[in-house]
Amino acid sequence: MSAPTVTREQAFANARAVLDRARARRDADRAAGRLAPEVELICRRLERQQRTAPHRAAA
Repeated sequence: MSAPTVTREQAFANARAVLDRARARRDADRAAGRLAPEVELICRRLERQQRTAPHRAAA
């Protein structure tokens, strides 16, 4: 017997949904001031890097 398989597209969609929920939770915690100061600094540093880094061309 073979187990049902998940398509590649469905696996990516599932992973994207999990990531989106985690980001939404993080954003809500950040807006409410519930992030630890060191985590807030990490978020700010990453945002600054994203603003200044050149965008990658789609492959």
